Amino acid sequence: MTKKFKFIDLFAGIGGIRIPFDELGGECVFTSESDKFAQKTYESNYSEMPHGDIKSVDINEIPKHDLLLAGFPCQAFSHAGLKKGFDDTRGTLFFDIATILKTHKPKAFLLENVKGLKSHDGGHTFRTIIDTLNRIGYQTIEHQVLNARDFGLPQNRERVFIVGFWKHTNFFFPEPSRRKTRLGSILQKRVKDKYTISDKLWTSAIKRRERAILKGNGFSYKLFNRDSIYTSTLSARYYKDGLEILIEQKNKNPRRLTPLEARRLQGFPDNFIIPVSDTQAYKQFGNAVPVSVVREIAKKISPFL
Repeated sequence: MTKKFKFIDLFAGIGGIRIPFDELGGECVFTSESDKFAQKTYESNYSEMPHGDIKSVDINEIPKHDLLLAGFPCQAFSHAGLKKGFDDTRGTLFFDIATILKTHKPKAFLLENVKGLKSHDGGHTFRTIIDTLNRIGYQTIEHQVLNARDFGLPQNRERVFIVGFWKHTNFFFPEPSRRKTRLGSILQKRVKDKYTISDKLWTSAIKRRERAILKGNGFSYKLFNRDSIYTSTLSARYYKDGLEILIEQKNKNPRRLTPLEARRLQGFPDNFIIPVSDTQAYKQFGNAVPVSVVREIAKKISPFL
């Protein structure tokens, strides 16, 4: 079957941003991801071993493509202002994306990052990114913060998405479905005892919460159950203690999410392979994009490709 469009997947992680574009008939012609454990998961699911650090790749050897996808890490930008344009991003990971866009000029791009990118450095970082994309030549650039809980996933997870097109287009971000969610829809019925937190950790968590209440600040555990509408944000540090999302259990200490539940919480399909340890799985899903949100964005992008 002839593929409808070609795309590349940068800072790919475990490929969550790729899934909806595969579903729409796209062909991934290049992938880059530097973490060896994420590479293992990526290869297990897509039968492709990603290239390593994008900085070590000859940009001219990247195949021609219609669409660039990137969930890039946020790094501090210089305070040089916006006068340097493209050069103002040197030393950041965004610079590698900008260089590829400038060299290959794909029809469109989709970038994803944490919500805080918009306010980072007083908004300077985000202004620099948008200014750079404009200077490269992209005629239409739209950005919006979208929340996973508004797109059918029981997780409060806000992320900023930036979409751009080389030519002028009438692109609009998808409207939230606002479909009712319930945590019970992704929870397993039977869970191994190893996911129940220890008496020591639970006692420590309770004391920490008491101190936080007295001080009026500080991080403490968050409890959820099957009837909860959504959880707090799953982070890459979830493997450390899991206190940001704890599941209530009858006559037992609360438990962590299982890797399967973390996978579902991010909208990955149940047949998505997890070939790594629980620790790495939590990191990978905590760093991943909410697939259900990207799916709706992808539907809006694909007609222009």
